[in-house]
Amino acid sequence: MNQTDGTLPKDLVRVALVLVFGAVAPMLDTTMVNIAVNHFSRDFQTSLETVQWVMTGYVLALAIAVPFSGWLVQRFEGKSVYFIAELLFLLSSLLAGLSWNIESLIAFRIVQGFAAGLIIPLLTTLLVQAAGQDQMGRLMAIVGLPIILGPILGPVAGGLLVEYASWRWIFYINVPIGIIALALISMKMPRFPATNRRAALDWTGILLLGGLSASFIYGISRGAEGGSFGGGASIGFIALGVILTIAYIVYALVRSSAVIVPLSLFRYKSFTGSVIALFLAGFGTNGAMLLLPLYFQNVRHDSVISAALALIPQGAGMLLARPVIGTLTDRIGARLIVLAATAITVAGTVPFILFPPDVPYWQIGLALFIRGIGVGGITIPVMTDSYTGLSGHQVPQASVATRIIQNIGGAFGSSVLATVVALQLRQAVPALPHEAAAYHTGFLVATVMTAAMAIPAFLLTSKTKAKARA
Repeated sequence: MNQTDGTLPKDLVRVALVLVFGAVAPMLDTTMVNIAVNHFSRDFQTSLETVQWVMTGYVLALAIAVPFSGWLVQRFEGKSVYFIAELLFLLSSLLAGLSWNIESLIAFRIVQGFAAGLIIPLLTTLLVQAAGQDQMGRLMAIVGLPIILGPILGPVAGGLLVEYASWRWIFYINVPIGIIALALISMKMPRFPATNRRAALDWTGILLLGGLSASFIYGISRGAEGGSFGGGASIGFIALGVILTIAYIVYALVRSSAVIVPLSLFRYKSFTGSVIALFLAGFGTNGAMLLLPLYFQNVRHDSVISAALALIPQGAGMLLARPVIGTLTDRIGARLIVLAATAITVAGTVPFILFPPDVPYWQIGLALFIRGIGVGGITIPVMTDSYTGLSGHQVPQASVATRIIQNIGGAFGSSVLATVVALQLRQAVPALPHEAAAYHTGFLVATVMTAAMAIPAFLLTSKTKAKARA
């Protein structure tokens, strides 16, 4: 699929478009679903700390699926794996739309998240196989389109569906998209032969990582249900999380490099700084993005479509920041970029700690635009720097590890902030000033955790220092 005149071959572009079309629904899904949280809570008559599992379970399953994606594409034909993952996403979307209670919705969302966690890494893996590294830069313009537009289109599309149909259509809409994607995959996609039919998968490591994450998150959410973190169930699950964490460390030390997240990677400063920053970023991205639609609907009493439209400035800020971040990172290194992006994100989040319920929209829009610029400047330099200093065989391990930890951080961020708000709401009689105060506290926690990213940022590379020494 090589072409000498610098243009991309038509068959390669076709494969890229098919792969991207198959990934559109999973990429938009998170931002679409966040806008409907209030409706889940109302229709199923359940609390925020329970409803947050609709998002948290999805993101946690997304994390667990990442190593399966790499293993499956080595063991089996890439086209078949992508087709089955797409079919699983379609069926789980249909079942999520048909959910009869909150438990069934959470269960189907977990399956949906697992399918999405297969599709998104497969998109990149199969494109690299089709194009090779030398053409990936030009292909990223196609691949990056849904990623760039997702924060703008996702909430608006979700808001329109909820406002003029019902929240169930957020899931039903994936069915026709999925059917078209399956047809395109069948007709237009090459086979992508298996590369290693004997590839092994670290089942024990996956179970331990998934178990410890779920235990901590469930323990945190149970704390909100009991009104404090002192309850027996809350402490029990958090203790189980600690035990499983110790078990994973012991297991990883014994198995060494054969584990899903090798501890040897943490010998590298940049990798350590990157994974800590990615985990903390979950509070500023996933966590805060869960709270924002709820803030508009519960504190300001906006309609769901008004809440969705109000989020556009944040997406616009992310859109503005993204094209220049890669170039700046190459020029001055990740450290200064992440420090600046952290400061900008904090500056855009602090107003939500202070805003009264009747604050003018232009002030909210300005804060969200600033926040979007900051959020848009965090992930690319952090992910890029995570590979600094690693040997060739460690790069795939680091890629899996960073994706897993990023998603686990997102799950923790959503869970912790939802729990903080739920606890605040339980501690006094609900009223508008108190409800605003509960969300102010949630944004305060998001701000503190985002600001904490400045600490691991100092472990990232700085090319300005290197130039000064030279």
